[in-house]
Amino acid sequence: MWSLETLGRVRLSKHFYMRDFLYSEIGSFHEISNIPDDPDLAIAHGRRLCTDLLDPLEETFGRLAIRSGYRSRALNQYGNDNKLNCARNDNPMECHIWDWGTEDAAIAGTSLAIPWFTDQYEQGRDWRDLAWWIHDHLPYSAMWFFPKLCAFNLDWRPIPRRTISSYIAPKGLLMRAGGDPAEDLETRQRRYSDFPPFRGIDLP
Repeated sequence: MWSLETLGRVRLSKHFYMRDFLYSEIGSFHEISNIPDDPDLAIAHGRRLCTDLLDPLEETFGRLAIRSGYRSRALNQYGNDNKLNCARNDNPMECHIWDWGTEDAAIAGTSLAIPWFTDQYEQGRDWRDLAWWIHDHLPYSAMWFFPKLCAFNLDWRPIPRRTISSYIAPKGLLMRAGGDPAEDLETRQRRYSDFPPFRGIDLP
């Protein structure tokens, strides 16, 4: 039997625990539980998200700011019903419900900001510099970028779709599933030539 305390202490990867993804402002304010229906499945998918995507980001750019992680079905449905920036539960692109779907449709995602990049973005840096860095270094499935803080949704799937979209100008679809990058590798690499070395921070 899982308790909330035990669930929160589960270590998902070198740098992340389940507790890092359970807090919800919507859940806290509206008193809605944010506990997985299937904790084992949520943990399994969350481990892939953290190991494959979030650990390398933290070891390259330093601390990540997790804005919205796991959402229970009830919580996410409430957010969608009340227009609180939650996609429908049955939306194929909804990435926060880690413990739902068939094996082929498995997904785990989070909304995050990278303070190291946010500082530069707020000085006018192009969000695509970060998007192309992630594209060239990590096995992501999808990214969606937002104007505030250059925060973005990042998700893992067992078979990555490799799509990039943005609400920041230039808005729209930057990378289509199964498509080729809009910029060649040399051009992309010039964009992020001043980025820190990949996994160059020796964190404990």
